[in-house]
Amino acid sequence: MKIAVIGAGNWGINLVRNLRDLGALSHVAEAVPALRERAAAEAPDAEIHEGYEPLLEAGVDAVAIATPVPTHHGVAKAFLEAGIDVFVEKPMTFSTAEAEDLVAAADRGGRVLMVGHLLLYQPAVHWLKEYLDAGELGRVYSMHQERSKLGRARAAENVLWSLGVHDVAVLLHLAGAAPTSSVFSGHCGLQPGIEDDTYLHMDFPGGTKAHLHNSWLWPENRRRLTVVGEKGMLVYDEVAQNVTLHHKTIDAELQNCDGGEEVVFEGSGQPLRLEMEHFIDCLETRATPRSDGQNGADVVRVLEGASPPAGAAS
Repeated sequence: MKIAVIGAGNWGINLVRNLRDLGALSHVAEAVPALRERAAAEAPDAEIHEGYEPLLEAGVDAVAIATPVPTHHGVAKAFLEAGIDVFVEKPMTFSTAEAEDLVAAADRGGRVLMVGHLLLYQPAVHWLKEYLDAGELGRVYSMHQERSKLGRARAAENVLWSLGVHDVAVLLHLAGAAPTSSVFSGHCGLQPGIEDDTYLHMDFPGGTKAHLHNSWLWPENRRRLTVVGEKGMLVYDEVAQNVTLHHKTIDAELQNCDGGEEVVFEGSGQPLRLEMEHFIDCLETRATPRSDGQNGADVVRVLEGASPPAGAAS
């Protein structure tokens, strides 16, 4: 397997390291000289290029794209149309139209198209999906996701597009459907037109509601998902990597029932390694990735509908 990484910046270098360790890295393309030098030091056996164009004729099996989001569509489509499988980091694109165009290109050529929705490869999220699908929590009333910290403010995208992409992907994955409606609100404190603090409320088929809070202007690092159901409540602490089941409900007579709590899942898997292993497996078996192109397009559709790119990303 020969996989090239395009973009070896802050996140792309992690793709370089993981694919190197998996024995699948063949090439790296990076425009910035200092980043090319770092990539060469990390992966001395890989061919290093300044641009991605030579890779179209280099005989690679697939590319992993970690360039700035506005370039995702053009770079990914060039490789899909050349008959080369593609992994593209989140968000897939800044518009639904571009995302759907990539899905169509992959379908026409029978290519694997996978999007870097990293949390879908977190073992705890996989456990949550199986637990909810088995009906162990009964009817799911609501899901509450928080991802807030004193983070790096962006000038070209708001905090929902920056921090909330993974969260939207998880909420859609757990709900098993796209939302029927959504309501967005946010606050611009640091820059006009760029929200630092956002809330997204979504309605799903069957009555489940989801609420997402993102902020890069927050005093604490909060990464937590709470699922409230008719038989109890689950809390996934992403920092501690555990899931706690709270045996707490309110019955038909509106009486509180508190049966205590227990940790029902603990895990410390390396989601990026698991994600890259899944990508390689899909390349070899031609299976549909868990986070395939349509999944990526569905997430972009929610984000664009909530906070259009004209105000959130350009």
